[in-house]
Amino acid sequence: MKLKDIKPNPNNPRVLRDDKFQKLKQSITEFPKMLSLRPMVIDENNVVLGGNMRLRALQELGFTDVEEAWVKRSSDLTEEEKKRFIIADNVAFGEWDWDTLANDWEVVDLEAWGLEIPQFDNEPSYDELIGEEKNKPATMKITFESPEQLQKAEIDIQEILDRKYKGAYFSVSAGEI
Repeated sequence: MKLKDIKPNPNNPRVLRDDKFQKLKQSITEFPKMLSLRPMVIDENNVVLGGNMRLRALQELGFTDVEEAWVKRSSDLTEEEKKRFIIADNVAFGEWDWDTLANDWEVVDLEAWGLEIPQFDNEPSYDELIGEEKNKPATMKITFESPEQLQKAEIDIQEILDRKYKGAYFSVSAGEI
């Protein structure tokens, strides 16, 4: 099919800018089979319903013809269905399982394939953790299985505090506030 016969959708609500668009072009260059597996979708007038950025990337890469498998015709959609398809084709419903990605894939590959990897904060250091809290009294939270267990422990805790940690005190609450 002649690429010049495929028309971009003038009302396409989705764009790829700068580095993401460059990654799409790189992906097409390195993995053109993907276009057969996820073709552009055009209507009866050859207007793109899904794949406007792929069309633009192919044009910028100098393609003049594309394989028929890279384009799927969808002539039987109503105008309402066309509008819905344009949005639904670009909506991401799922979420990434970052643990699985970290364990089963290489970060360098994921980034090369266009996946944006968020910067997860590393565990904060002790100093970062307490920061402004340095001047506040140190506290400890102890959780008991039942109110009865808490009542029994109160006496023991008070004895230990009185004997070993002068000036320390504890407070009790039953349940979260």
